[in-house]
Amino acid sequence: MKRNEIVIQQDNASGGITYRQAGDNQSVADRNGVSTAEYIHALYGFIRQAGARHALLIGCGGGTLATMLRRSGVAVTILDIDPLSFEIARRYFHMPADVSCHLVDGAAFLRGRPDRYDAIVLDAYANEAIPRHLVTASFFRLVKSRLARGGIFLTNLIVADDDDPHPDIFCFRLRTVFSGVKLLDADGWVDRNAVAVAGAVRGLKPPRLILRPARGARKLAELLKGLNFRRLRS
Repeated sequence: MKRNEIVIQQDNASGGITYRQAGDNQSVADRNGVSTAEYIHALYGFIRQAGARHALLIGCGGGTLATMLRRSGVAVTILDIDPLSFEIARRYFHMPADVSCHLVDGAAFLRGRPDRYDAIVLDAYANEAIPRHLVTASFFRLVKSRLARGGIFLTNLIVADDDDPHPDIFCFRLRTVFSGVKLLDADGWVDRNAVAVAGAVRGLKPPRLILRPARGARKLAELLKGLNFRRLRS
C-alpha cells in the first residue's frame, strides 16, 4: 500500500465503516458514525463523567469521537493538519456540520488562542508515533493553561505489549506538570490502546459503555470492562 493511501470500506450487511490510511486503522464505526473502538468509548466516557460542555480534539481521524460528543450536546472544536480528515469525517462518518474544524497544528492553535476547554484530547499520530513536540513538558504546560477549572486532558496511547515503556514514560512526564494523572490500560493485550488522563482526575471511574453502536455492542462492552486504572511502572 502506498504511503498515505486512503481506503474507506463499508460492510454492506451492517453498514459499518472502516477508514484506513497507509494500512493503519484510523476509525471504525457503525452506520450512524458511532465508534466501535473501545478506546474512543473510554475517551467519551471520561468526558461525559467530567461534565464537559466544550471539548477540543487534537487529531480527527474519522471524527467519531466528535460525532458522539456533539450528539450528546457537547460543543466540539477539532484540529488536524490533513484537510481530507474533515471531509472523510463528514462524508462517511456523519460528523455534524456544527463541529468547528481547524486546519492547524495543535500546539500552534493553543498558543494562538486564549480559549479554555473542559476537556482536551490528544489523538494524533504520524509514522506510528505522537509528534515529538506534542509529548513535551512545555506542551503539557500549554495544555494545562487552556483547561477550564475542573478540566481534563486525555491522550490515546498505542501500546505494543506489557513491556512497552512508552505509556509509563508519557505519564511520568505528565506528572511533572499535572498533580493528578491516571493511566487506563489492559495488560495482556498486544497492539492495544491505553488512555492517559490528567487534571481533575479525582472521582473518575473506568468508563463503561453508555452509547451503544448499532453493531458489536456486547463485545464492545466486554472490552471496556477489561480496561482499568493501573499503577505506573518505573
